[in-house]
Amino acid sequence: MNRVVITGLGVISAAGHNAADFWNQVSNGQSAIGPITTIPTDALNVGIGAEVAGFDPVEYFPKRQLGMLDRFSQFGLVAAREAVCDSGVNFDDEAGERAAAIIGSGVGGQTTLDDSYYAIYAEKKTRVHPFTVPRLMINAATSHITMEHGVTGPAYAVASACSSANHAMGQAFLMVRGGMVDTAITGGAEATITVGTVKAWEALRVMASDTCRPFSKGRTGMVLGEGAAVFVFETLAKAKARNAKIYAEVIGHGLSSDAMDITLPDANGAARAISGALKDAGINPEDVDYVNAHGTGTTANDVTETKALKQVFGNHAFKISVSSTKSMIGHALGAAGALELAAVVLGMRDGLAPPTANYCEPDPECDLDYIPNNPREMAINVAISNSFAFGGLNAVLALRRFDG
Repeated sequence: MNRVVITGLGVISAAGHNAADFWNQVSNGQSAIGPITTIPTDALNVGIGAEVAGFDPVEYFPKRQLGMLDRFSQFGLVAAREAVCDSGVNFDDEAGERAAAIIGSGVGGQTTLDDSYYAIYAEKKTRVHPFTVPRLMINAATSHITMEHGVTGPAYAVASACSSANHAMGQAFLMVRGGMVDTAITGGAEATITVGTVKAWEALRVMASDTCRPFSKGRTGMVLGEGAAVFVFETLAKAKARNAKIYAEVIGHGLSSDAMDITLPDANGAARAISGALKDAGINPEDVDYVNAHGTGTTANDVTETKALKQVFGNHAFKISVSSTKSMIGHALGAAGALELAAVVLGMRDGLAPPTANYCEPDPECDLDYIPNNPREMAINVAISNSFAFGGLNAVLALRRFDG
């Protein structure tokens, strides 16, 4: 089997429109959550989000192409461009055939869908945009990335709600490790800040009204985020042959299904995914230094995830540094796992674990070390990144710092 390394990454998020700006804000514990400004809020009960503010797609795409792109595809393309440029990889000729593109998205083209409904029901129009279907389909971001970069090998989208990106990246990892491809462009993209999407989440009564406070006593729920993070995965042999910069090594992937409830999480299911990632990586629980938690800020998730971590790690759970970057960039649904993996990878590079922002008071049921409010200088040799989705679909990735 091939060893799999990360040689490029790109990010667009509420915390910045590129990886450097994203990491500067997240690594310093600065929250990007604030009032929603990109959509009308008069019909909303919750007026806060972690939106990609100040993003002008005209700066990135010609007008003719923009007509084909929903906001989530724009995010995916911007992040993929940065990742491919950062990696220095090319997909000419045979290299394109030996490459994959797998992007996760939980809801796809919601901006297009919202605009279409508004045109029909509010404006009483009889027709919608002619490219409505290709704009809203969940595989749109993947398809546009293949066309822009010449990836002619396996390409598809993954939709598993909040685990979409981790499932997508896990599949890319398995493909590269197993030799089906040499390189993969992979990650997640989501544009959740639409009136319809926010109203739908309001109806679930899991949204915070002030900010996201994962694992903190008195937390009131999650905050929607949006954006994309995309990576270049490739074989270690190929990366070394072209003297590529290597951020980290992907070493394991664990998956499970709760098979319990469509919305409520289950500690046993989450624990199976974590254990699966450790087993796949060939490491012991005691090897893990840092966990980027799913950490949504809801009462149910944070207690359940804490139980799962203690179930897998035992006493070592109290020695692991755990944090939720959703406290700063919100919950980007299908892109969440990718944005969080970017924080893990950059934290490994810099020896710095990002904090759980907005942490106020310990919760007796959440009694681990959540790196409250301030970043922590530490060597991150082995880390896992958790995603636990509605529907009970769980996906975990394990990474190791690359030392040659």
